[in-house]
Amino acid sequence: MNLEIIGIMVLWTFLFGYVIVASIDFGAGFFNAYSLFTGKQHILTNIIQRYLSPVWEVTNVFLVFFFVGIVGFFPKTAFYYGTTLLVPVSISILLLAIRGSYYAFETYGSRGHKGYSFMYGLSGLFLPASLSIVLTISEGGFVSIENGQPVLDYLALFKSPLTWSIVVLSVVAVLYISAVFLTWYANKANDKKATELMRKYALIWSLPLIITASGIIVELRRHNIEHFDRMLDVWWMFALSFLLFLNTVWLIWKRKHYGRAFWLLVGQFALAFYAYGISHYPYLLYPHLTLYDSFTNEAMAISLIIAFIAGLGLLIPSLYLLLRLFLFDKNYVKGDKKNKA
Repeated sequence: MNLEIIGIMVLWTFLFGYVIVASIDFGAGFFNAYSLFTGKQHILTNIIQRYLSPVWEVTNVFLVFFFVGIVGFFPKTAFYYGTTLLVPVSISILLLAIRGSYYAFETYGSRGHKGYSFMYGLSGLFLPASLSIVLTISEGGFVSIENGQPVLDYLALFKSPLTWSIVVLSVVAVLYISAVFLTWYANKANDKKATELMRKYALIWSLPLIITASGIIVELRRHNIEHFDRMLDVWWMFALSFLLFLNTVWLIWKRKHYGRAFWLLVGQFALAFYAYGISHYPYLLYPHLTLYDSFTNEAMAISLIIAFIAGLGLLIPSLYLLLRLFLFDKNYVKGDKKNKA
């Protein structure tokens, strides 16, 4: 296995970690806002606040690692994506700032303010939508080179059915992942009303998830036949992902083993996520940029790989301790112990 593949695998793992952790965070914010506006805050707000309080500070660590790594391993990505992503990334940064402000207001200001909660909840839907644009652009057909500079065709991008398929999937996936996790979390707290409500949301969003995922495959066949053909080579990974999805939904439907259901969900998304990445190989941007066109020098690559693996080795135990000491501590999860982080 060469350094280029090791590098992209490490980065893809950090990105997958961000997808799961951030999806729970984004969806929790939306469900919190939704509960306030539907008068169900007495059921959900306490459970969601106990989750968000210790976790929000570490969510973006995965994303920071990914962005630093992608430029470090593949410097030419800064040239191709730097200008083209100026608008969507600027929107994402603004939304991240809104989310950070919410935590400050909740901690030091007026708790439970509907306006702050509403903005926080909406930002949790717009953020994955704005970030998912990168995947659409990477499929090619939207970036051209004019006078030696990459130029993004915004009209073609926003008229493309592929763009909206990916955007809708990103939003639905956030709500589904978050609902499944919060069902498990509420059940751990022995909060039957919150468990039932989140279970209902998880089942509601399961069907749109599989429909939108299938829609992307259809649109990809029209937009990028080369990538679609490579996806067929790893069809078995997508098939296993679908089987895990069915098992997750079945367990939730039967009100059984919510923790196992969530880990099946993680496996489901891992298989689909890595299958997508494998089928995208070797392109970082169709047809302009591949892993091999833009890879850094060997000494830099080895240093980055060691640093990132060490970072992952620190981050995963840290998250485990966070789960054990706070989120799933039997007193904390029931609200008997306040978070002092």
